[in-house]
Formats: sequence, structure tokens, C-alpha cells
Amino acid sequence: MKILKTKSELRAFRAAASGTVGLVPTMGALHGGHASLVRRAREENDTVVCSVFVNPLQFTDLGDCEDYRAYPRDLDADAALLDSLGVDAVFAPSVEEMYPGGTPRVWVRTGEMGSVLEGASRPGHFDGVATVVSKLFTLVRPDRAYFGQKDAQQVAIIRRLVADLDLPLDIISAPIVRAADGVAESSRNSRLSPVEREQAVALSQALFALRDGASLDEASAQLASSPGVTVDYLTVVDPATLEPVDAQHRPALALVAAQVGPVRLIDNLVLQA
Repeated sequence: MKILKTKSELRAFRAAASGTVGLVPTMGALHGGHASLVRRAREENDTVVCSVFVNPLQFTDLGDCEDYRAYPRDLDADAALLDSLGVDAVFAPSVEEMYPGGTPRVWVRTGEMGSVLEGASRPGHFDGVATVVSKLFTLVRPDRAYFGQKDAQQVAIIRRLVADLDLPLDIISAPIVRAADGVAESSRNSRLSPVEREQAVALSQALFALRDGASLDEASAQLASSPGVTVDYLTVVDPATLEPVDAQHRPALALVAAQVGPVRLIDNLVLQA
């Protein structure tokens, strides 16, 4: 497995690659959810590239915040895992390599889809995501790119980006990987204390309640009464447009965001007929 630190190295690697190329973009701190994405990419492509880059553009104040500084980073551990999964190349650039001269002057703007839900609480977040993902698509020129369904709003926005800009690749969304108690795998879980980790189960329980027929008011009350959980939102939307729909509408997407201890957690569940 090659570890590539510069865009020129990545371009040279891509030029030499034959057959189909799958891209798995990540910010590192890899877990079982990432591993499932990589395994699928390995099964479906001749060459697999995984990016490991904590993108400051998608954090508050362009990374000048505690959340960005505290985001877990361990490239050696990530590289060892990716090597064991059969990845061909890891692209792990510095911030300066990705954004020479500082913050870019031209961004990909995500409009209304990027200003609701997570975008309402984190203004500019999805513009930062769309900008870095567009750069990665340009550099890697993948046939397929793989994203976890846990970031459902991100997946919907990237699908829209690819469609609106006529980009020649497929976006593959892989199911959420959950622990035995239902908590969604997340790099941020490593920052939870044992007590906070137990409290985090309230998010998935609220989603499961909606799946099982609870009204939005009932599920919201259940979540609001959970100890240690400060709710940002619990809502049900159309999976493609992210526009609100009735909790009994099917298919639909239930999304939740809440603060547990020092960590903001998100989760979602596709509600089928």
C-alpha cells in the first residue's frame, strides 16, 4: 500500500491505475463503519484509494475551534487498518497541500440543502464538505465514491452535487454500523466517557421508536427526558430533498442530533413502508 502526501503523487498514482477506481473519503480515526465501506470498495473496484484528511473548512471558524483541534488523529493506526483491508493507496495530505496559501477563494456552495438540519447548527459546514469532496473527485477521478449512511445529509448533498454538476461517478451509500446496544459507530464516540457512552443510546432509541410507530412528539419527549442528552433536533424528512414530511410518511428519513457530554452526535434511520 502506498501512502501519498502530495497531489502530484496522487495524480501520478491515478495515471498508472487501470480498471475501475473506488474512493473512500475519510477524516481518519477509522472504525468499523469505515472498514465496511472499504471492504465494499475493495469488492467492487480494481483499485481502492482512501483519503485521510481532517478538513478545516467544514469546522466552525474554518478549524479555529476546539472541535477541530480535538478531532482524533492517528495516521499510523489508520494506515495499518487500511493496509489490512487491501487498500492500494492512502492520500493523507497536509492542510497546506490541500489549500495552498490558506482558505480557498472559490467554494462549492450547497444552498438550501446545506443550510438546514446540521447546516443550521454549523453554518458553512456542508460548503466545506462539498468543496473538499469536489477536490478529491477531481484528483482521484473515481468511478465510485463510498460514503456512510450515518452522515445522511452529507450523502444527499453529495448525490445532488454529482447530479447537478454532471460528474461521471456513482455515489455508493453503505448502511450504518451499530454497536450491540444500537449506538451508531462514530469517530467521535472515542471522546465519550463510559457514562456518556451509555447515555448516547438514547439517540438510536428515539429513532427506533419512530420506526415502530411513535409520533414525532412522543419520540421527542422520550429523547428530551433522557439523562445527559441535550437535543438539537429530531425530525423526519424526505430522503432526497431533506424537506420535512409527516412522521408516518414512507419512505422517509428520521434524523437526530444531540450533545452528549463534550460531543455532538448525529444518527439517522431510513423509515420504510
